[in-house]
Amino acid sequence: MKQIQWFPGHMAKARRLVEEKLGFVDLVFELLDARIPVSSANPMLDDIIKAKPRLIVLNKADLADPKDVADWIGHFRKIGRPAVAVNSLAGDPKKEIIAVSKRILKDALAKEAAKGMKDHPIRALVVGIPNVGKSAFINRLAGRPATQTGDKPGVTKSQQYIKVASELELLDNPGILWPKFDDPEVGIRLALLGSIKDDILPLEEIVHSGIRFLAANYPGVIEKRFGIAAFDPEDLAGVLEAIGRKRGCLIAGHGVDYDRVVKLFLFELRNQKFGKLTFEKAPRDV
Repeated sequence: MKQIQWFPGHMAKARRLVEEKLGFVDLVFELLDARIPVSSANPMLDDIIKAKPRLIVLNKADLADPKDVADWIGHFRKIGRPAVAVNSLAGDPKKEIIAVSKRILKDALAKEAAKGMKDHPIRALVVGIPNVGKSAFINRLAGRPATQTGDKPGVTKSQQYIKVASELELLDNPGILWPKFDDPEVGIRLALLGSIKDDILPLEEIVHSGIRFLAANYPGVIEKRFGIAAFDPEDLAGVLEAIGRKRGCLIAGHGVDYDRVVKLFLFELRNQKFGKLTFEKAPRDV
């Protein structure tokens, strides 16, 4: 599979906006998809934010395998990076987010107090790749629809400050993707979960990778979901044929509509029809 590359002009602009705003915030909230913490981490971010304090937020944690979420939280903490897991669609993570932010900024806040500076809300810049759920995360913290949300990459178009509580304000920012994926598997995992626009992708190859992954790591989930017999994951045509016939994805006189089956598989995967999945395991040793 050829390397996926995507770096529209608005991504370069988004990077500049982040760099310009760093001086006006106390810390950065880096949102990662809990299902793919490595692939959804922007490798440019270290260079962009430099020494600015950071809190890793494993978003969409309710969609990932709970054990893997716990493993990733433990891993990040072991390497000295504070991390929390968040479900942006339910619950209220505000109390935990504020408490952890205060711990991260403990020394800086103590210095300000020693200088007689007045208390002020912590200001955090929210960053993450497209479609990682930044807007939903902000809306959940704010308790209101403070930003525009959508299921397509790049919904957030401009920066805005949002008051979450007397103790916390957030600065939203458009999603930033990096210029290229040196590891093709990173592009595949992002594509499987919809973080890259489908119209630039070889969808059949993406789906084949997804089928192989599920067959190897979650055996039986495809058979159970589609009601098909055991299959050879390397026989893409055979798998799509079986799914298409079971689901009625047919073209009169021409058999299975493979394009429709490919889109169906991606829809099912992205809408959690296979259950809670994690596509990347936390390192066992640091």
